[in-house]
Amino acid sequence: MRAALVLTAFLAASAASAAECRQDRAIYADRDGGYELTFEPVGSDAAATSHHFKLKVLASGVVLDGVVLPGDPPRSNGMVMHNCPEGDATGEEIATCTVWEGVIYALDSGDAALLPDEGGKAAESLLLSGFGASLRYSTLWEEGKASVMPWDVLKRKGCAA
Repeated sequence: MRAALVLTAFLAASAASAAECRQDRAIYADRDGGYELTFEPVGSDAAATSHHFKLKVLASGVVLDGVVLPGDPPRSNGMVMHNCPEGDATGEEIATCTVWEGVIYALDSGDAALLPDEGGKAAESLLLSGFGASLRYSTLWEEGKASVMPWDVLKRKGCAA
């Protein structure tokens, strides 16, 4: 009986924390469990980016860097990069290391919307339109660091502490 009460309390706490998850702490996974996307705080109000995230290829352990740039008109313009040079980089260098570029849509209750602000309630799902195909035709695939094509929709699976 006591174990059942403890389990019930744990599940309730987990559900509450998942419901209260901020976008800058949200963790997402693709349908087949091959990829995990984890948001992290930007760390500066002066940054040109509105969001930062890491996208991990679980089979190989490769971690890709991601950013979201606010647009005009308002759009959540995302980029996923691999092995980009640190510091000042040319547009050509950034283009070479970019695996995917497109709009990231938040999917909640069947509607597509802009990605919530960093401190806002995390979206239930994300749509990175064309991400799977873009990854398939990237050097990451050619080098064997990714071998399962992800779905373009990632569902929230948790929240970082």
